[in-house]
Amino acid sequence: MSGESTKPYIVKKCITLLLSCASSTYKFKQVHAFSIRRRIPLSNPYMGKYLIFTLVSLSGPMCYAQQIFNQIQFPNIFTWNTMIRGYAESINPYPAIEIHNDMCVNSVAPDTHTYPFLLKAIAKVIDVREGEKVHCIAIRNGFESLVFVQNSLVHFYGAISQAENAHKVFEEMSDKNLVAWNSVINGYALNSRPNETLTLFRKMVLEGVRPDGFTLVSLLTASAELGALALGRRAHVYMLKVGLDKNLHASNALLDLYAKCGNVNEAEQVFHELEEDSVVSWTSLIVGLAVNGFCEKALELFEEMERKGFVPTEITFVGVLYACSHCGLVDKGFAYFERMQKLFGVKPKIEHYGCMVDLLGRAGLVEKAYKYIKDMPLQPNAVIWRTLLGACSIHGHLALAEMTRNHLKQLEPNHSGDYVLLSNLYAAERRWSDVHQLRTTMLKEGVKKVPGHSLVELGNRVHEFVMGDRSHPKNEAIYAMLGEMTRLLRLEGYVPHTSNVLADIEEEEKETALAYHSEKIAIAFMLISTPPGTPIRIVKNLRVCADCHLAIKLISKVFEREIVVRDRSRFHHFTNGSCSCKDYW
Repeated sequence: MSGESTKPYIVKKCITLLLSCASSTYKFKQVHAFSIRRRIPLSNPYMGKYLIFTLVSLSGPMCYAQQIFNQIQFPNIFTWNTMIRGYAESINPYPAIEIHNDMCVNSVAPDTHTYPFLLKAIAKVIDVREGEKVHCIAIRNGFESLVFVQNSLVHFYGAISQAENAHKVFEEMSDKNLVAWNSVINGYALNSRPNETLTLFRKMVLEGVRPDGFTLVSLLTASAELGALALGRRAHVYMLKVGLDKNLHASNALLDLYAKCGNVNEAEQVFHELEEDSVVSWTSLIVGLAVNGFCEKALELFEEMERKGFVPTEITFVGVLYACSHCGLVDKGFAYFERMQKLFGVKPKIEHYGCMVDLLGRAGLVEKAYKYIKDMPLQPNAVIWRTLLGACSIHGHLALAEMTRNHLKQLEPNHSGDYVLLSNLYAAERRWSDVHQLRTTMLKEGVKKVPGHSLVELGNRVHEFVMGDRSHPKNEAIYAMLGEMTRLLRLEGYVPHTSNVLADIEEEEKETALAYHSEKIAIAFMLISTPPGTPIRIVKNLRVCADCHLAIKLISKVFEREIVVRDRSRFHHFTNGSCSCKDYW
């Protein structure tokens, strides 16, 4: 080996050159080649360390970094941490766990920087047991009380759907910084726990912690899920006040909020005011228009997006196919599906095939939908079969529904919605013994029907109602209004749609049951609580039934109110006796 390799100034020169190529992988390779020509061994305590650090900072290929790492005889803790960080930030984070295991085998003591990157990797691969093991190791090594480790633990538990554990770690923190608040709030938001998200946000503000763009994204996500438009609007005002309206992620979340609250005009306004739009922005508005029933407008927007040179993603096409499905544009849907593959090279995923099954099913082409599923190149999942079962329920195909239910028994045998859809069909055919048998099976297997609920926002609060709910403080006034609603609707010629009430009972009893559905109670509450002419917005967790759809059309006419109902699959904008879905839902 040349004596030159031992000269410190050669090593120093290489390190200086490495630090100067912070934005160029090409320059990095030149410096690495230079070090090889100068015969600087990677066993040098500094050379290998800086090569790996620079490569990871450049987001370079981790296989390259691994080759260098394998040649270092005694890597220090900085180098081990850098490898863990590199894998944690890569598309394949799992090797970070293996690196940590090797580190333990080699008796290298971790430091304060080990756990944040390691937990980030574990959160990405959703390895619950590995994360809990690392949590125990952090406690044993005395690092659990360090704020960086605590923040990482809060993020980890939130990412693996253990929001309560994330909150538990958060509560034990003595120094709750903005990162910690954002992690615990986002943990609840990601896990569809909007009430807890909003409660924590209010607590954060009361404690004087100023929210940033990440906080606003979580807040707006929770508000969108609850349909809390007033809260979302206050968040919008705050964004404008502190300049966060320039934050693209927060603005996209705001756009999504307005779309999910049925305020398409405001969603469009946010979109047009974006200083920098992106595929995410276009996709959010396309999906927003589609679920609100403005399908033609959604497809026009997609064409405009193409003209402006944006390349649609697989999620964009989910929105496009969804629009075709909810407008009954069967031929157009299949044309887009083909274009997606041939023109844009997007390989269809199960979500795209689900849209195509839905497209055929909604149009009443249930036999074709069944054949389409059988011919799919991907193995159909429970969602695909459930989509077909829903179409069979809507269009009255009992034999095919029973066949579809058999497939679902193999995949998700105890899903309550499947029992309900099949019961609807049996009830429509007046096959009460089959309805009874299904109920008996549900009881025997411990399957509980998901109760329907409706949410409305009033006075900074979200009010929740369930069928026959009498728990509200305004109970007497609500039920008096329900009686008045029924009286006025009958004068308009309303006849309750009782065919799918799942019980062999007298017609009068069925009509009473329908009158107390959660969305009707919510409407009655809003009619007595808001000024005439005020729009009513409802979020329902289940598909709106045929009777409620018919009744709400008439309520919008009789009481001269716009009523927007967001059910499990789409929006219904009721005005003056008609619905935006044109009775196609």
